[in-house]
Amino acid sequence: MKFNTKTIHGGQHNIDPAYGSVMTPIYQTTTYSQTSPGSHKGFEYSRGGNPTRSALEKSLASIENGKHGLAFGSGLAAIDAILKTLKPGDEVISTSDLYGGTYRLFNRIFKEFGIQFHFVGMQDAETLVSHINDKTKMIWVETPTNPMMSIIDLEAVAKVSRKHKLLLAVDNTFATAYLQQPLDYGADIVMHSATKYLGGHSDVVLGSIVVNDDSLAEKLYFIQNASGAIPGPMDCFLVLRGIKTLHVRMQRHCENAKAVAEYLKSHPKVQNVYWPGLKTHPNHDIAKKQMKDFGGMVSFTTRDNSYEKAITFLEKLKVFTLAESLGGVESLAGHPASMTHGSIPKTERENTGIVDSLIRLSVGIEDKADLIEDLEQALG
Repeated sequence: MKFNTKTIHGGQHNIDPAYGSVMTPIYQTTTYSQTSPGSHKGFEYSRGGNPTRSALEKSLASIENGKHGLAFGSGLAAIDAILKTLKPGDEVISTSDLYGGTYRLFNRIFKEFGIQFHFVGMQDAETLVSHINDKTKMIWVETPTNPMMSIIDLEAVAKVSRKHKLLLAVDNTFATAYLQQPLDYGADIVMHSATKYLGGHSDVVLGSIVVNDDSLAEKLYFIQNASGAIPGPMDCFLVLRGIKTLHVRMQRHCENAKAVAEYLKSHPKVQNVYWPGLKTHPNHDIAKKQMKDFGGMVSFTTRDNSYEKAITFLEKLKVFTLAESLGGVESLAGHPASMTHGSIPKTERENTGIVDSLIRLSVGIEDKADLIEDLEQALG
């Protein structure tokens, strides 16, 4: 089954044997009747499993070419579950440029439980090797990274992880399974903030994990049930519905982002543009190799390198909405240093390029001429 068909039909056979509903029903129930203790139709209590959630989890596994899918209450809840497979004394090598909420979870929560994190630039996979020791258990990757759009060679990092018998976890939120499928490149775990492109309409918060290994899946299913950070059936329904249009939305996101990036690149008031599709991007060739297209996220800085000018620009936007998050049909703009990455200390932020003048755009699916006109008037 091809990807565009998987988004609609993947894992969705015989979802409603009772009435033949074309769309997965929202099973808004906490518990399920049993004919005898332990004798039921596959579901006992909705923390452990729900038919709507099960349909979503099968869809998630299908589009990522994986065997097991798991849904969580948020992307951070999914990351939390992954880290709970580790134990005190273990070490994780992480991308240095990553989502601020992930950094906060690593450094403010799990570090307190004795897990050590090393934040490393991974544009060259060989830089990982010097940080690996007998306590290293996991490599954590974002690609493209948030918000600098750095590209990490998944195949090269997977080669290192296999050689040293480490788990490789990839946050695939920015790319989505439409653009790249990390399991195919050797990753062990794929994670999404499904709040973003998978849901696609800025109306649901949800996280997901996809894996192939049965024993790893068993651990994660146990954590999902035992910790209880699960999404409700309505949220699962909304993300399942969003996935059905993922392929057509991502095509337009990529098309519009290309137009926006090229416009910004030529603007006299813009200094740096970060979008993997530009030939000037440091790892453009890697992006071209492992991605179908280059995504809908664009970051840039202005030539005056001014915090005040960045804020003024954001306040003047009319079609782009100044807001947290990304991946919805509407275009959003944000200031990473004070919004999504405010939890990272200023020195560490700036070391990865997140300066006060950096602006991040989530390019939506509106008419690209309107988006460029909006950027023009705000820059002017």
